[in-house]
Amino acid sequence: MRTAEIKRRFLAHFEAQGHTVVPSAPLPAIDDPNLLFVNAGMVQFVPYFLGQQPAPWKRAVSVQKCIRTPDIDEVGKTSRHGTFFQMNGNFSFGDYFKEEAIPLSWDLITKPVAEGGFGIDPDKVWATVYLDDDESIEIWRKTGMPLERIVRRGKADNFWSMGIPGPCGPCSEIYVDRGPSYGREGGPEVDEDRYMEIWNNVFMQYERGPGTDKENYPILGELPAKNIDTGMGLERMASIMQGVDNLYEIDEVRPLIDKACELTGKRYNVAHTTTAAQSHPDDVKLRVIADHVRTALMLIGDGVTPANDGRGYVLRRIMRRSIRAVRLLGFHEPVLPHLLPVARDAMAPSYPELATDFERISQYAYAEEATFLETLKSGTTILDVAIADTKKSGGAALPGDKAFQLHDTYGFPIDLTLEIAAEQGLTVDQDGFRRLMAEQRTRAKADAQARKTGHADLSAYRAALDDGGAVEFTGYAEVSRESRVRALLSSTGATLRSAGEGDELELVLDSTPFYAEGGGQQADTGVITVGGGKVEVYDVQQPMPGLYVHKVRVVSGEVRAGEAGFAEIDVLRRKAISRAHTATHLVHQTMRAFLGETATQAGSLNAPGRLRFDFNTPGAVPSSVLHDVEQQINEVLLEDLEVRAFITSQAEARAMGAMALFGEKYGEKVRVVEVGDYARELCGGTHTERSGQLGLVKILSESSIGSGVRRVEALVGLDAFRYLAKEHLLVSRLAELYRVPNEQVADRVEQTVTQLADAERELGKLRAQMVLAGAGALAAGALDLDGVAYVGTEAPEGAAVNDVRTLAQEVRGQIPADRPAVVAVVSRANGKASLIVAVNGTGKARGLDAGALVKGALSGRGGGNADLAQGGGVPADEAPKLLASVERALRSAA
Repeated sequence: MRTAEIKRRFLAHFEAQGHTVVPSAPLPAIDDPNLLFVNAGMVQFVPYFLGQQPAPWKRAVSVQKCIRTPDIDEVGKTSRHGTFFQMNGNFSFGDYFKEEAIPLSWDLITKPVAEGGFGIDPDKVWATVYLDDDESIEIWRKTGMPLERIVRRGKADNFWSMGIPGPCGPCSEIYVDRGPSYGREGGPEVDEDRYMEIWNNVFMQYERGPGTDKENYPILGELPAKNIDTGMGLERMASIMQGVDNLYEIDEVRPLIDKACELTGKRYNVAHTTTAAQSHPDDVKLRVIADHVRTALMLIGDGVTPANDGRGYVLRRIMRRSIRAVRLLGFHEPVLPHLLPVARDAMAPSYPELATDFERISQYAYAEEATFLETLKSGTTILDVAIADTKKSGGAALPGDKAFQLHDTYGFPIDLTLEIAAEQGLTVDQDGFRRLMAEQRTRAKADAQARKTGHADLSAYRAALDDGGAVEFTGYAEVSRESRVRALLSSTGATLRSAGEGDELELVLDSTPFYAEGGGQQADTGVITVGGGKVEVYDVQQPMPGLYVHKVRVVSGEVRAGEAGFAEIDVLRRKAISRAHTATHLVHQTMRAFLGETATQAGSLNAPGRLRFDFNTPGAVPSSVLHDVEQQINEVLLEDLEVRAFITSQAEARAMGAMALFGEKYGEKVRVVEVGDYARELCGGTHTERSGQLGLVKILSESSIGSGVRRVEALVGLDAFRYLAKEHLLVSRLAELYRVPNEQVADRVEQTVTQLADAERELGKLRAQMVLAGAGALAAGALDLDGVAYVGTEAPEGAAVNDVRTLAQEVRGQIPADRPAVVAVVSRANGKASLIVAVNGTGKARGLDAGALVKGALSGRGGGNADLAQGGGVPADEAPKLLASVERALRSAA
């Protein structure tokens, strides 16, 4: 049974039992600061489990795309660890609990294939329960599970949480006995390779706090309702249904292994082992390749692009691990053009968008591989130097800090460092390398922990939300309104009764016209009058869905919680921001029109009168294209199109072609913003009523902000007009100075720049001639210091370094070659003095060293070799001292 069919049957089974089918959230589409990616099927439902938002459904079913990276080094070594995986889940939000959840899972697992089930032999199914969960044991017995196949296990195994503060509860896991060829008899506690876990029923009823591991964390209390969260690993079930040994051999992964074998000439699982832990090292590498290439496909498909931090760094790391593994197996050409299409074909039956969007996905993947291959090339050069230095010093091991530098700074894999060092007869100080890596991880964890807030830290906000429900946002239709102050909070989250003049705090209203920062749009500012007090609103945030928090400063009087207030936004600022936001939609649509569908938004800033738009594209945008984009946008403004916003279903919005942003999580109901028929996008921001109200859009610049990500900055409305007015004044002034029409200014400026460059080159030649003019006389007047011809002189002030060096070499060349010679030339420029020393071959034979003379004069600074060296950086008035120092050194040597 193919993986796509297993997915279909799972969804159909629960849909028939009254569950709403919910699409998978995109991999990075989460608001939780503790997570980089969705790592469990229930992540998108957390607000419903915590009671922060009412669930749109009583029952739901989904197949969620997930990424887990903590065990990345175990990929390929076990039957269970995969970076990307899919989690089938059924969920109840206060509807049913254990007594229905357990039979629902049992029924699907054991029901015959002909009836829509998976047809697994009931005698091969085992269950585990939490230590004191007698209720679950009794339910399992009623389904037909004998007591001897129900195992009690402790908190580490059968009490579930996401690993961070949030929902948790006891669970009951389901295992399938794969037979004696996979390991020892005795149940899951004895051998989890033979007894493979396929499903976990979590009875979610508690909320946990922060902790150090799977067992040590506090239970903060009961959730608002008892819920069900289950997870059936799709890949694990596929390995059972397809009769293969592990998740790497199922239909969505095995084709990648086969293709990698074809490219490298390797054979997979020659020893025919049934457990991954017994595998040959080459088999582990082949699994890493398959897992990581598939993961990269899914991540780029969901809008992640390679970068040096965050989600982009995870993507970059797994891509480079797969490329490295292929090279270690002997294939040294670009490999992703061979492997990525195979991954696409394997995954497209479940995710058709991977095929339709493959051009964009492949552009980023292939560009990243090309960059990494260059990194390997440069890293190898640096490593060669390090190996040579180690051998020169008589060492037998490459220092750990050098291996760490190659890994951390240049992205050079430690495995390749080990391999290349071994070929040169050296080992690597792996203990030192691991110590530095551990220190780096410790710093990273400390930094990440400092940024975490966790659900437990939101208690004050949650109380404000519980007090009156979601805050009503009225800012789409009005710019002021009467409301009641629901809560006053200090910066530490403490509840306040009142605040006086000068205090800064956070204020929650029952309803508000203030837009909270989000979607790239800056927050509104304004004032709120409360009783006899007045506060200035300088920021608005939404720390929890439905809760608008105004960051305020009391400017007069006193404000009290519970009092009525009147909120007024800064209307001119709002209008300027709205113009920028509407302009951003036009820039997005027009960029896609000129650059193709791959030019998708990667971030934005909508501020008063200006915008910043980040978008995905492999290379720089030609200036001619930017000109055309700007012109087309302004033509749209002239058409004065109606800007319309409306609420519809997500499915309907997509059907009408509304653009959705990668990495954003959308609810069932979405807000669509249209600019005529020109642009249509999902958006929660504020906009103008017509495109003509933007007045003018002027693109200022286009630049790179990362691998495959470009940034456009633009001005809108009066800001754009003022900018162009200044430009016009500047051009008019230049035209006046050149005495030419405005349209000829650019040509005259270009002509002037060319003339200046030519003049500078001529001046350079003249300066060089002046510097070298006296070379012959200087050589003829050399002092004789015990047989050594010495010339010490100062170059004309301002002489270029290259000219001074040439002078020293020219004077040296005019002294007879059979006579030992030393030439020292000092120069002054920008308040500093420099020294250049040249020694001829006969002088070197006598033991004279230019580098030693420079360092002696400059107290150890400077560099070069025995025949030519230089240094500087001392005050200009010390130039004579430098020459005197060289002469003293020569006299002492004599």
